[in-house]
Amino acid sequence: MGILDEKITSIIKETAEELYPDMVAFAQKLVQTPSISGTEKALADLDLEEMKKLGYDEVFRDDHGNIVGLVKGTESGPTIMYNSHMDHVSPGDAANWEGYDPYGGLIDICKVDTQDKHPDEAECIHGRGASDVKCGEAVQIYAGGLLVKLREKGIPVKGTFMFVGVVQEEPAEMVGMLHLVDKTLPQKGLTYDAMVSSEATSLKLYCGHRGRVEMLITVYGRTSHGSAPWLGINAIYKAIPLITKIKDELYPSLPIDSDLGQASVSLNIIECSPGALSIVPDKCMLSLDRRTLPGETAETAIEQIQEIIDDLSSKDPEFKADVIVKSAIETSYTGVSYEVDKDMSPWKISREHGFVQAAAEALESVEQKVQYGYWDFGTDASKTCGIDRKPTIGYSPMQEQYAHTPYDKCRTDFMKTALIGNVAIYLNTSSAGEEAYQKVEW
Repeated sequence: MGILDEKITSIIKETAEELYPDMVAFAQKLVQTPSISGTEKALADLDLEEMKKLGYDEVFRDDHGNIVGLVKGTESGPTIMYNSHMDHVSPGDAANWEGYDPYGGLIDICKVDTQDKHPDEAECIHGRGASDVKCGEAVQIYAGGLLVKLREKGIPVKGTFMFVGVVQEEPAEMVGMLHLVDKTLPQKGLTYDAMVSSEATSLKLYCGHRGRVEMLITVYGRTSHGSAPWLGINAIYKAIPLITKIKDELYPSLPIDSDLGQASVSLNIIECSPGALSIVPDKCMLSLDRRTLPGETAETAIEQIQEIIDDLSSKDPEFKADVIVKSAIETSYTGVSYEVDKDMSPWKISREHGFVQAAAEALESVEQKVQYGYWDFGTDASKTCGIDRKPTIGYSPMQEQYAHTPYDKCRTDFMKTALIGNVAIYLNTSSAGEEAYQKVEW
């Protein structure tokens, strides 16, 4: 059993009630502060100032623009990272927002789903990023503040609570997270033992998601005048049998995971070059979104496409193509640039893993129903669990179905529940034994 007895849970809930109004007001400020990828400075400034106000023992910004806040326990123990990203996607056309200002942070009573996606009405914060992930971010920061207050009241706190706000999560290359974990933390003499993500989970414990690889296939032809196509080799026509094989043969053959679903491949962009009406194209570029399962990698995904290319080449001497993992250059608001592959690892943690068990026990201790889930989209947990194999879960007040939509919102009652839940998870997992920090395997 964990350490969360009736006295401690009562103090957690009382303190959460005290902090709740300020936490909601802070979440509103975050939603009202635009922070599209590469422009997160103003939001980072707000986070740093709030952590100082809440009494964090140490806060800092790294050279890439990520921020870190530490609350140190009264006893030795693990360092548990609470992770949020600070960027958001474009709000799109404001006309689609049903009268809400995407950066208004308005609070009202509205139609919103329950935890299990049934129709309901509740108080919500509206605006871009409310569900991805600014309300969850506010909750995590205030969880650290609540731990400070517990420490002041003489409640024993083990280990170190580490809040991290990372830049540039939305482009899906993990550039901010990679810099933070692989460079900043070692430079500061810091490490982490497990991670709790604030990505939307509807107060459920999320235990994994598929990986994501962006691939670029280039099919080659030969130009000729559009009036004499027989003199050229049309790269678009040459791409048709390749597209057909990907759709009708590769996709249906991809593996299925009982929790994460089927691996998938989607052709999302087709371009050609030179791209002029009077010229037969000599290049056709196909951009594929490949979702991978544990056990699959970018290399195995590339090999599957290469096999199709080789098969078509053996039957058609004029068929020529190649395939690569796409890359991009990402520059942070501090001016630091990286060229990074568009490759995010899949991951999955067993519900029987000690960290998950301790988190579930914590939620039960504060009378929260324990349910499990898995994300459809990708997160920076691809680094912590997919690469580093550290115990990782998601727990958040936000709801996945509202992310990246013009209905972006978050229930404030869920925020209060999540504040209590996050603190309970920290206290119980930080007191768990070595089994909670075993390397994640699949």
